[in-house]
Amino acid sequence: MLELEKALNQFTKGVIKQARTNLTKMKVKDTGNLYNRIKVNYKASKNSFELDFDFPIYGQFQDKGVKGVGGVRKSTSNYNRRNNKGKMWKQNAKNSPYSFKSGRKPSVKHFKQWANKRGLNPYAVREVVYHQGIKPRPWFTKAFENEFKKHLPIFQDKFGLDMQQLINYSLRDL
Repeated sequence: MLELEKALNQFTKGVIKQARTNLTKMKVKDTGNLYNRIKVNYKASKNSFELDFDFPIYGQFQDKGVKGVGGVRKSTSNYNRRNNKGKMWKQNAKNSPYSFKSGRKPSVKHFKQWANKRGLNPYAVREVVYHQGIKPRPWFTKAFENEFKKHLPIFQDKFGLDMQQLINYSLRDL
């Protein structure tokens, strides 16, 4: 499986490189924590291999988005000229597998650094995120799919070469 292992190594490096590029282009990169913590683990055994991309859990929320609880606005923002009181909150991630649960707001600590950096009130940011959710930015999904499409013929070719070498090795003693 030496040829296939080389191809997998190229694939994983390509995914990580493109994912980091996507984080920057999609403006998901803020502190650089997610960018720097993308890792890959893979185990190869006799009959199979396991590939695992590892990054902080909030990377999945950024990639797939999070559905907000919605509801009706209780007041209008001082920064908004329109009167939004009584209007519905818009949803940023209707089809996300993740969602905020009614009555369970995220902690303000998750928003403090981001909000303070932009001169915003972290409690107001939390309210908006809780009700509207987090817009999906498929920084990892796109990287994985693009690299997989590019490497699929290579995987098929290398796996075939490895199988051919195994068959030749097995048949030489007959």
